[in-house]
Amino acid sequence: MTRFSILTNRKRAIVALVHSVVFLLIAVRQLVASTPAAGIWLPSTVRLGTWILCGILAIVSSILLWLFIISNGWMEKVYFGFCTISATSGLLRTAVGDQTLHAGLYVRVVMLVSAVLIGLLIVRRHSRELETANTAGDRNDQPQSFQQLTEI
Repeated sequence: MTRFSILTNRKRAIVALVHSVVFLLIAVRQLVASTPAAGIWLPSTVRLGTWILCGILAIVSSILLWLFIISNGWMEKVYFGFCTISATSGLLRTAVGDQTLHAGLYVRVVMLVSAVLIGLLIVRRHSRELETANTAGDRNDQPQSFQQLTEI
């Protein structure tokens, strides 16, 4: 049985899954809009929004890397690994531009799709464990024999 150290219950797994889906939708929107990222190190004027996005992606990438390092179990490691790769590729794409890292947006979308699939498996696993615990609890509440019935 895989043990989780971060996504320890169904509620946490659902919150993580919702975040992955939202970031996947943002990445797909960027893919469809196909506005090339200029990069911050290229000789051009860089908008304030690009700098803010770089800062946000740097913080998110760092946090996800830390979660990847401290996670237990293969499902949790793979989930946070996909999320870390996605955020880091978004950071690199924003920093160096699409001319240098032209596959960054595709890597980001593929990693987020993979993270969503693993997230669904984690939520499903927690749901099954919850269902099993509820079923076992119902069986323990019902008397098993005539002697237990008369003791009540």
